[in-house]
Amino acid sequence: MDTEKIIEQISELATQYGIKVIGAIVIWIVGSWIIKRLLKVAKKAMNKSSYEESLQKFLLNLCGWILKVLLILAILANLGIETTSFAAVLAAAGLAIGMALQGSLSNFAGGVMIMIFKPFKVGDLIEGQGELGVVKEIEIFTTKLTSPENKLIILPNGALSNGNIINYSAQGTLQVRHTIGVSYDSDIKKTKEVLMQVLTEQAEVLKTPAPTVDVSALADSSVNFAVRPWVKTEDYWTVYFNTLEKAKIALDAAGIEIPYPHQVEIQKQG
Repeated sequence: MDTEKIIEQISELATQYGIKVIGAIVIWIVGSWIIKRLLKVAKKAMNKSSYEESLQKFLLNLCGWILKVLLILAILANLGIETTSFAAVLAAAGLAIGMALQGSLSNFAGGVMIMIFKPFKVGDLIEGQGELGVVKEIEIFTTKLTSPENKLIILPNGALSNGNIINYSAQGTLQVRHTIGVSYDSDIKKTKEVLMQVLTEQAEVLKTPAPTVDVSALADSSVNFAVRPWVKTEDYWTVYFNTLEKAKIALDAAGIEIPYPHQVEIQKQG
């Protein structure tokens, strides 16, 4: 065995690939530093835009992995390794994963849209996908609500973001809507005064906008009044139920009849 020839071949290989290896190490160090800087800049931008913390973490991790994969491909190319096949494999894997997780990706996209455009936030009372509840948690794939019965409702973000959303908390105030009927023999003016007093005596009813009581319909067996107090969102149900109870008590005390269905029995004598 020619020792000198072997040493010469080793020297040639070291010269040929040593520079590439050193270059790959340099690319990795510099590339990693650039990735860290880019992620820091992205995080600052997200903080200024008030992105949700869960969305920030997910997007930063996703960007970090994508940049690292690109960095590895750049290193392989520097070493002279053909990267076309790697790119093809990654593309095929991405397509397969996308097809398999089509529903999940739709929910992910919906979660991103919700977190960016913020149609609601944690603590808001909303209605969506036929469900009513207070927003407990907004995650990447799902949104969790707590129903008035204290049930946990989990909604997929894809369907939620693509459907109609009613946010009862967005404006800070709500209008309670009642229709109360009295008999045709009742005095309209007196009835309005009694119902208005029921509203104004409740501390939760706002003075601005002012509550209203108006005749809304002349029904078959009653004169119907639209009772409309305004309240803060958190006082809605308190005023809703109190108004019904207090209105019944006040109308009875004023001698104003609330009509109810009567059944008339007719007997025919043969």
